[in-house]
Amino acid sequence: MQLGVNVPNFGPGTDPGILREWARITEGLGFDLLMVSDHVAVTPDVAKRYPETFYEPFTTLSWLAGLTTRLRLGTTVLVLPYRHPLLVARMAANLNQLSGGRFVLGVGVGWAREEFDALGVPFTARGRLTDEYLGALREAWHTEIGDGACPIPVWVGGHSEAAIRRTVRFGDAWHPLRLSLPQMRSVLTNHSLPAFAPRIALRMTDTPVDAPERPAGVGSVEQILDDLGQLRLLGADTVVLDPYHGDPEETRRPEAAWRALTAVATHRRTPS
Repeated sequence: MQLGVNVPNFGPGTDPGILREWARITEGLGFDLLMVSDHVAVTPDVAKRYPETFYEPFTTLSWLAGLTTRLRLGTTVLVLPYRHPLLVARMAANLNQLSGGRFVLGVGVGWAREEFDALGVPFTARGRLTDEYLGALREAWHTEIGDGACPIPVWVGGHSEAAIRRTVRFGDAWHPLRLSLPQMRSVLTNHSLPAFAPRIALRMTDTPVDAPERPAGVGSVEQILDDLGQLRLLGADTVVLDPYHGDPEETRRPEAAWRALTAVATHRRTPS
């Protein structure tokens, strides 16, 4: 099972130097994948969670591809209805080619109504548009890129019934975000999915967390390692660790996240 890191590409503390350091640490610790988020218009509803500066994902990942050699690079998640599908198909294909086949396209329907309004995209049609665009992506890659190109994995975010159907129809993996282990186990028990690549929290505590609905990835290092073991048993191909906890000021102090990632990487390498 591979491990990835969701790197904040937004916030008051994020700049090219910090992004470069995130990439250096992620690759240096032996993680397999670096992913970033997506917003186009930082409207008030977006800014509450993910304020400026917000680095556009395709641009950021293209730059990081030149700073790394081994890391896969991806989106968690690209809001698919925000861009014309043929533009997404071209950008994704070019990034995949320029990075040597290292790109992963995680997609979702989006949630920020004000951002949809700013972009002139109907909020209530976002699910239908996502389905249509996924079909258009597949067709564009097949006809324009050809069968000889390195395929681009598509991870479908969300855990609603519509998201599950979307994963089965269009996706290479189900990519749920920040669910508990029982929630993920329930979905996997009741649905046949192509693959499983969750994004979980990474919040390391000094003592174990005993809350019954504890999200995966929250707790002592032993609990987090056990969560990773449980996810491996559930069939996860990749698990993405998300060290951002919702406070934009955290982006000014990435050292705590780097220490947590170091602890996970070190304990995984140490025989029990």
